[in-house]
Amino acid sequence: MKKNLLPPLGWNSWDCFGTSVTEAEVRANAAFMAQRLLSFGWNTVVVDIQWSEPDAQAGGYRAFAPLIMDAWGRLMPAVNRFPSAAEEKGFKPLADEIHALGLKFGIHVMRGIPRQAVDRNLPIWNSPYTARDAANIADTCPWNTDMFGLNMAHPAAQAYYDSILALYASWDVDFIKADNMLDPYHAEEIAGFRRAMERCGRDMILSLSPGVDVPTERIDHLRANCEMWRISPDFWDLWSDLKHQFDLCRQWYPYITEGAYPDADMLPLGHISLRGERGEDRQTRFTRTEVITMLTLWSIFRSPLMLGCDLPSTDAETIALLTNAEVLEVNQHSRNNREVRRDGDAVVWAADLGAQRCVALFNLGEEEKTVRVPLAELGFKYCNQRDLWAREEMGAITGNLAVTLAPHAAAFYRLSPLE
Repeated sequence: MKKNLLPPLGWNSWDCFGTSVTEAEVRANAAFMAQRLLSFGWNTVVVDIQWSEPDAQAGGYRAFAPLIMDAWGRLMPAVNRFPSAAEEKGFKPLADEIHALGLKFGIHVMRGIPRQAVDRNLPIWNSPYTARDAANIADTCPWNTDMFGLNMAHPAAQAYYDSILALYASWDVDFIKADNMLDPYHAEEIAGFRRAMERCGRDMILSLSPGVDVPTERIDHLRANCEMWRISPDFWDLWSDLKHQFDLCRQWYPYITEGAYPDADMLPLGHISLRGERGEDRQTRFTRTEVITMLTLWSIFRSPLMLGCDLPSTDAETIALLTNAEVLEVNQHSRNNREVRRDGDAVVWAADLGAQRCVALFNLGEEEKTVRVPLAELGFKYCNQRDLWAREEMGAITGNLAVTLAPHAAAFYRLSPLE
């Protein structure tokens, strides 16, 4: 756990390109981020799943698809999709280009060892072991056929994780999204992956997925082994998904720690699903009101913010929301983030920003509603109020903070004590 790490801000290829993202598309999104978003703190570009699959297609995974590997059973980028990876250069040339933009580079990996490596019984790099020594062939992922789990009781398993992290370090990877780790909770593989990361000689951030039924009782293990962990299944642009995130954030807010963050998942806003896993090419199904609600909850919960849209083709109105420095300040620098009040569909969250309070009010219902909270519950008798989304001063208030909200809407304020 990196104590000085703020919640990561970045982009991930999954929501817009699924398994089939190309180098050109990654480069285009990285260039947009560097030009338009970097100055606001957005700085990480992540290539999601199956970058080693030459014939990846929109709409999901090809079962038992042939993957590109090196001689030691380590997955390599498919050159037809990532031309700069030719001659076994891997992701190093792409990482160099992204770093030259002032950004960080990340990749997705699946838990375990490729089935193909086990079938061929390939040697494990820098060890006396082979893939069959490391594999637990009874342990498979229920939604992806690429990998076998690892038998962490055998030293070959740690040797394999050491080998892939050494490879990623040679590519200058900064961020790893390790999938199929949390459902069920694979404590030994998580710890083994982290050991390999610590040994590889490069500072990296570890993100664990997917977040199905992650037990809060694992919090000490999570904090010791990763910087962020998913708290939900894949989150998509459906109001039912967003409403459910309020319950999950309520469950996890007591465990927010500097450098170790519960992750509410990627943000499916703007232009998504160009070749995605779920649904056709589209603008997000969220209304603008719902996008603001989503960004408000993620920010006051201090979730990592990972954009799922194709940035170059996303509308200017959405980009403007992502460059609101006052909202991002809450996500990056607030403390004591908490739900303070819930009355049916009226929900209030608060967080501290020095002597100020950041307060988010939500209407999760289907009818207009006035949402209120006594200032005394926020530590004030009277205070000044500033609207963070409008970036406007609202004046002094006493008694209650109250706002009438449309269905699915949110308001976001910063309260400052009066002298």
